Amino acid sequence: MIKTLLKFAPMTLVLFGAAQAGAQGTASLDIPDVSPQPVSQATMQDVTRMLASDEFEGRAPGSVGEQKTIALLTERFAKAGLKPGNGDSWLQAVPLVSIEAGKVSPLTITGGKTPLSFAYGTDMVIGSYRQTPTTDLAGSDVVFVGYGINAPEKGWNDYEGLDVKGKTVVILVNDPDYDSPDLTGDFGGKAMTYYGRWTYKYEEAARQGAAAALIVHDTVPAAYGWGVVESSWTGPQFFAQSADQGASQTQANGWIQKSAAEQLFASAGKDFAVLSQAAKAKGFKPVPLGVKASVSFANAIDTTMSNNIIGILPGAKRPDEYVLYTAHWDHLGRCKPAADGDDICNGAVDNATGTAALVALAETFAKAGAPDRSVVFLAVTAEESGLLGSAYYGQNPVYPLAKTVGGINMDAFLVAGPARNVTVVGKGKSELEDYLDAALTSANRVATADPMPQNGYYYRSDHFSLAKQGVPMLYIDGGEDLIDGGTAAGAAASKDYSANRYHGPKDEYNPNWDWSGVMADLSLYYRIGRSLAMSTSWPNWNEGDEFRATRDASRATAQ
Repeated sequence: MIKTLLKFAPMTLVLFGAAQAGAQGTASLDIPDVSPQPVSQATMQDVTRMLASDEFEGRAPGSVGEQKTIALLTERFAKAGLKPGNGDSWLQAVPLVSIEAGKVSPLTITGGKTPLSFAYGTDMVIGSYRQTPTTDLAGSDVVFVGYGINAPEKGWNDYEGLDVKGKTVVILVNDPDYDSPDLTGDFGGKAMTYYGRWTYKYEEAARQGAAAALIVHDTVPAAYGWGVVESSWTGPQFFAQSADQGASQTQANGWIQKSAAEQLFASAGKDFAVLSQAAKAKGFKPVPLGVKASVSFANAIDTTMSNNIIGILPGAKRPDEYVLYTAHWDHLGRCKPAADGDDICNGAVDNATGTAALVALAETFAKAGAPDRSVVFLAVTAEESGLLGSAYYGQNPVYPLAKTVGGINMDAFLVAGPARNVTVVGKGKSELEDYLDAALTSANRVATADPMPQNGYYYRSDHFSLAKQGVPMLYIDGGEDLIDGGTAAGAAASKDYSANRYHGPKDEYNPNWDWSGVMADLSLYYRIGRSLAMSTSWPNWNEGDEFRATRDASRATAQ
């Protein structure tokens, strides 16, 4: 999961509610019963092991690892019985640019009580979205802009009353009400909104004309430790190629440790804790800190063409209607070495497992015979760089989105054993959950809501790119109520992965993994997708959901 230069429209433009074109009530949904079919554990193990091997070098876009991934997936898709998914080609080209910061100077703060110097990697990370050989931020005035949110529909503007053009803005991560005990508040209480994502904060800083944006890292509201930031933000960073070569973006974007921010504020004669608390209240005004920031670095720039990999099982009766399975094939490539010198981020769980699931499900569908609707298996690139491959597909769909029934995204199967439940990220958003519920009932399992909505997972994987275009998408995580050990064991497994392997060199394939829970989940995924592919219904987002209006407008064009 991810880092990005996606140019999402400001959330103030998202429409809620809307016309009912193409909509159906839950009671009228056609949910065919689907017989369970075996999904190959051997395929899951084999493909995961190969994708996560050192030979694939962490599967960075544009690398030798991409070429090996393309060769493996096209071979396995064809062997499974799929057809090339983009005309005669298995590939959809995705134009990317990579920018790697080098010779990074310390971030210096002057003009305060005490001159400060913050080291790259340990205290801060920084880079540029602009395709320019060097970045030199010299003597930029520093301003604290709270959570960096401009939401007119909520009467909230952290930039109000101050022109930040040419300035460096310091921003808090997450939403102002992230520590709420429930889901009530201006920004959904403890459930993160897109305003809480760092991607939005950089976008808004650029819209405001800031020269640089620094997000304060705090483990709880960020939902990951500093090590994840450091490993994700060092090395080549991939972005979508833009006509202005990134000129509309800030000169520099980065993160600073909370301890560094506290020192910065103290040097400016301010109390970080006091101002952070003040930023939680509507009416907060930006605070000039009276200090200046300077940093410089070189940019190694390379343009590259990466690829989404697409296979299709054409439908037997309605081949122009499509059910979608997505997973991202990429990972971080080479990253910060572990203590033993290992510098390959293999991405076994994240997301060799989800990519392998595309192959295993393709085999199962083909063996069961073509369903009424077509089924598309889409392995997307550059998720780790900001959902770039799925965003490109959403903006340049191979198959019309108005004729895409819905889909299931698969990102990181945690191999922790079977569970009594599944976790639905974004529970209650769409009628796809009726198909899920039918499959769960047959399996004697239940659906539970994401126990950590404050982490904003709904905005952190590829389903979001399709949802933004109106396509109903399910994102399901393995349940944490493990049969062996219950919720305590499930939470411990998730915590262990996040702390010790996520986005690091130790996310490696383990031949001793217990795959039984993953295979139970894949059985559900098959039954949901097969039911959608045999159905005559067009499930929609639920009334009031932020994506409903987009879907209604899209479906209206297909009538």
